[in-house]
Amino acid sequence: MSITYLSDARSFYLSGGDVSYVLHIAEGGQLLNLYWGKRVPDGAIPAELMGYSYGASFDLPANRLPHELAVRGSGWYGTPAVSVRNAQGNDVVVLEYVSHAVYAGKKPLPGLPATYVESDSEATSLEIELTDPLTKLHVTAVYTIFEETGAITRSLRIANAGAEDLVLNGAMAASVPLYGRDYEIIHLKGAWARERHVVRTPVGQGEYRIFSQRGASGHEANPFLALCAPSATEHSGEVWSMNLVYSGSFLATAYVDNNDNTRLSIGMNPDVFAWKLAPGETFVTPEAVMVYSDAGLNGMSHLYHRLYRTRLVRGSWRDRVRPILINNWEATYFNFNAEKILTIARRAKELGIELFVLDDGWFGKRDIDNCSLGDWVVDRRKLPDGIDGLVRQINGLGLKFGLWFEPEMVSPDSDLYRAHPDWCLHVDGRRRTESRNQLILDLSRTEVQDYIIEAISAVLRSANIEYVKWDMNRNMTEAFSGTQCPERQMETQHRYMLGLYRVMDAIVTAFPNVLFESCSGGGGRFDAGLLYYMPQTWTSDDTDAVERLSIQYGTSFAYPVAAMGAHVSAVPNHQNGRVTPMQMRGDVALAGNFGFELDLSKLSDEDTETARKLVEQVKSLRELTQKGEFTRLLSPFEGQYTAWQFVSESKDEALLCVYRALCKPNTPAICVKMAGLDPNATYADDQGAAFNGAALMFKGMWMRLNGDFSSNIVHLKKI
Repeated sequence: MSITYLSDARSFYLSGGDVSYVLHIAEGGQLLNLYWGKRVPDGAIPAELMGYSYGASFDLPANRLPHELAVRGSGWYGTPAVSVRNAQGNDVVVLEYVSHAVYAGKKPLPGLPATYVESDSEATSLEIELTDPLTKLHVTAVYTIFEETGAITRSLRIANAGAEDLVLNGAMAASVPLYGRDYEIIHLKGAWARERHVVRTPVGQGEYRIFSQRGASGHEANPFLALCAPSATEHSGEVWSMNLVYSGSFLATAYVDNNDNTRLSIGMNPDVFAWKLAPGETFVTPEAVMVYSDAGLNGMSHLYHRLYRTRLVRGSWRDRVRPILINNWEATYFNFNAEKILTIARRAKELGIELFVLDDGWFGKRDIDNCSLGDWVVDRRKLPDGIDGLVRQINGLGLKFGLWFEPEMVSPDSDLYRAHPDWCLHVDGRRRTESRNQLILDLSRTEVQDYIIEAISAVLRSANIEYVKWDMNRNMTEAFSGTQCPERQMETQHRYMLGLYRVMDAIVTAFPNVLFESCSGGGGRFDAGLLYYMPQTWTSDDTDAVERLSIQYGTSFAYPVAAMGAHVSAVPNHQNGRVTPMQMRGDVALAGNFGFELDLSKLSDEDTETARKLVEQVKSLRELTQKGEFTRLLSPFEGQYTAWQFVSESKDEALLCVYRALCKPNTPAICVKMAGLDPNATYADDQGAAFNGAALMFKGMWMRLNGDFSSNIVHLKKI
């Protein structure tokens, strides 16, 4: 098994792939972290090597120890992993080791998304139980290490085994001390239409925090955080990272203490979270996925991609290539009827597109965005034959059909709101803040969850709908419930997420053959939590090819290409007005789940032919781009060139993608070094030119990209 307990040393060794994670039970029963890094033999890290035992006499020893479950009140002063206020009104917690259990495989987290195994041989799990002798607070730290990748997951099960109420004020799914402070921090920051841009900066002193309080993982900060050596590159150097499998508000920190050691933590955001634990009640944190690599940032990403694509994403679409689609949103917005939709669909069929997606505006009286959310009944002014009639016509053309929903929202001008004005998140006596003319349904309430499940299911049962785009277009305000008692109101955001997960699980289980894509104002909820229910996410509302290079590049730090929706849209681009060639737009979009979002009937003859060739190309490459190993080569954040590649598992096939934003006069050709090929093999491109694998990696491929907004795609096969 991958987990060993050395009873004499009172230490646990979690080892998988090329990674070890070492825990130790100190004399006082505290759980300490001795090591997280490159794999070492069992017993190689004695507790005497902690290096934390020295310091000024007035600095309490507890503040120098490498706690695995740091708590407040007895001499440790950083952000606690578990923060609890007891019935006496204080937040002093003491956690002492009670017992542990090691078992093959991995258990699911009740009501929460999580990674999984298909065979118990794939992973080993460890549960360590600790207790507070005074309050009878029980904390069980649950670890799983995956045999192949060395990825580690951790969550906490926090129970009140005492006789009095407790209040959980904070819970970090993972909190790990690392020795020293000479790290750089990497996180993914942005805003609407520029999500997940890579930020890399020295950790510095104090605490570096990224967070969301918005009730969603958010456009502004993704629940991903990494520390790396300053010398680390895309291809070499040590990286330690955490990603929270959760879609709501979160907190991630890198804290440098007064001993110049650094702690990396991720979990619930205590600013918008508290949870009452009555006697006998239990709270389970979301799962954190922790990845270490000594092969640089790409090495880290490869481990996330492999794990998420095969052991987080579930269902019938996990291993299937995704269909090429056309979405009508930027082609028509709300201004469409059945004939307009069919005109676009007919042209789509001529180009070889496989799926038509009808976006917002098909229901209620939805001519603009100020009404009808919540009323999931077809608008027969636009679609006189209903959804089922339109689907039959689309299917008759040989296309699959997909539909847009925004199930979590309600318009004040809707039949649903008029019937149930208390069903939205709100505070009695206060104004209900609208955004985009809509409010958020209170998914912490079971009756609201049941309504959404039935309303969406009724539409999906009514016709042959094979794809759903699930949107969520605003952040939470007045994020409280009309049904909760005052002492439980701070539970609302998390109860909302539990309700959302219940709704999604019920619907995707009832319709297992539907391909679901999540969306939140574009990429505002691109996280591992939603990938458990929906295998792909709309990466960003910004479909400009140049902007998408940065967005897709940053997204790939934690999330696989098979999770990214990527479309070719019209020019001038609707988000920034830029005009880029159809070829570059297509070459960027093929590094994702490819589709179009424009009026195909208005394309020039030249662009129509380019689109047709792109469809043919994507069909021939999508097995490689969705399942091959993705590697970043040149960063859009460091110059005018961007490059990435895909390599098949067998190393028999590769795809090199190179892009140029703006050109300069009299510049030399660029030489791009590939990675991960068979160095002893010969590869040929589509024109028959042959290249040695070692030469492609160590010397590189020369190419010249002429003009602004240019691209080059090179497909290589082993010969």
